[in-house]
Amino acid sequence: MTSRPAVRTIALAYSGGLDTSIIVPWLKEHYPGARVVCVAAEIGQGDELEGIKAKAIASGADECYVEDLREEYVRDFIFPTLRAGAIYNRKYLLGTSMARPLIAKRQVEIARRVGADALAHGCTGKGNDQVRFELTYMAFAPDLPVIAPWREWDIRSREDALRYAAEKGVPVAATITKIYSRDRNIWHLSHEGGQLEDPAVAPAEDMFQLTTDPVAAPDTPEEVTIEFVKGTPVAVNGKALGPIALVETLNALGAKHGVGRIDLVEDRMIGMKSRGVYETPGGTILYAAHSELEQLILDRRTLAAKDLIAPRYADLVYEGRWWTTEREAYDAFVNATQERVTGTVTMRLFKGSAVVVGRESKFALYDERFVTFGEDDVYQQSDAAGYIRLYGLSQRVRAIKDQEMRQHHSLTTPDPEVGDKPAESGDAKFPPSEQELAEASA
Repeated sequence: MTSRPAVRTIALAYSGGLDTSIIVPWLKEHYPGARVVCVAAEIGQGDELEGIKAKAIASGADECYVEDLREEYVRDFIFPTLRAGAIYNRKYLLGTSMARPLIAKRQVEIARRVGADALAHGCTGKGNDQVRFELTYMAFAPDLPVIAPWREWDIRSREDALRYAAEKGVPVAATITKIYSRDRNIWHLSHEGGQLEDPAVAPAEDMFQLTTDPVAAPDTPEEVTIEFVKGTPVAVNGKALGPIALVETLNALGAKHGVGRIDLVEDRMIGMKSRGVYETPGGTILYAAHSELEQLILDRRTLAAKDLIAPRYADLVYEGRWWTTEREAYDAFVNATQERVTGTVTMRLFKGSAVVVGRESKFALYDERFVTFGEDDVYQQSDAAGYIRLYGLSQRVRAIKDQEMRQHHSLTTPDPEVGDKPAESGDAKFPPSEQELAEASA
């Protein structure tokens, strides 16, 4: 057996689920005498954290810190990613991906506070989260060793984990019959496993926990108006709201109308594809509204440049590279583009859809004086002739050169049927062959 480093205190990222619950006694068993300090993050899991401190202590932990990170999560992670327009694999709004760097950073802060000399997490060796946690550890605690039990122990299944929990007297609510692996926070709820492992099988309706079935959603549409200031949402239906309340309000409205469901076969970092179903009701509304406001305000080339950055930003978030110069540089660019993204957008929610019905901003580049089909005195339509001549100048020059080349070719190439008589210009073949071009340029 490989010798383990001597550690006195281990800070464990703790969710209270089956995996992290059995890690506590496993750490006690394999690192005799070490204190285990659990760090749990409140990021909008609902009632999942109820009694989590008592549960951690009952599992063998020496201490358990529960940190409320919801506002920081929305303000400093969700909103910047929204402003960037970052979407992974064309659909995924990055709910789990954004949360991990924040949780891991707070874990390191608690580890420093309690004098921990090792960090631990409960991520599996197949998933993305192990990368996200450990890249954050590298950024903030490069000196601390990392313990990842899933990459060491011989527990290989849910049955193994439940058996180990029973042997160690660990209180867990999980059962063998649990079908799905879920991750929930204020931004989304993800579902994996069970029948979803067959991408040809539709998800069962009873799997969804946040959103109404669009078929059963209200038969009457509902409109919601969102106000943005410099790309950040600040109010719903005229009422100013803080980050948490704003997302929760839109979650409730979107869920009511079945908005925000996606079914995605995504590319994990380690190279395999996996299937997940996500519910992101408020986030779906915000992304659509923000995009519409940008379309009203930003010029064509700025929009195009931002659309180039967005997938790169999404990759960065998905891969856990949040604490990097790359992300800081992208944020600087995005922030510059958002200086004038201030205004309101009205969305109509109906049967799973969120469709724009109105947008308004004092910074809008849309100006009715210029686009009206009626009579106007601010746009000289005759100016278009000069613009078109310049815009198509390169095409015109090419066509002139081609005409000259055809004429030269027809005058210098004898027709075999008429001897040396010059051919009519309309008889020349075009385009000329490479040999003919070579001869013409000689």
